[in-house]
Amino acid sequence: MMNLVIANLENVLYYIVSICTIILELFGISILIYTAVKCYYLWFVKKDEHVRLALAQGISLALEFKLGGEVLRTVVVREWREIGILGAIILLRGALTFLIHWEMKNEKKALMEKKKELL
Repeated sequence: MMNLVIANLENVLYYIVSICTIILELFGISILIYTAVKCYYLWFVKKDEHVRLALAQGISLALEFKLGGEVLRTVVVREWREIGILGAIILLRGALTFLIHWEMKNEKKALMEKKKELL
């Protein structure tokens, strides 16, 4: 009897995690698409020089949601192979996030220097 309860609870946990993972990934995709469209508009129509910074911030936020989905997915992983694949994905997305933050810092610095030159 107890084994049946545990099996049912595991199934419920699996479905909850799956739904939440899909929602987090959907948020990440939505943010990425919104950012891309907004930045294209800023670049093409307004010729805004801050477009790279806005794009990097949007990509970073989208990656954070996708990374959250991957971390949540580790809750229901059962095999070492799956853990290895998820670990590699998490490391890759973490490295991308780090690189984007580094790029944002450099872009902010360049924009400040350009602003100082204009003054």
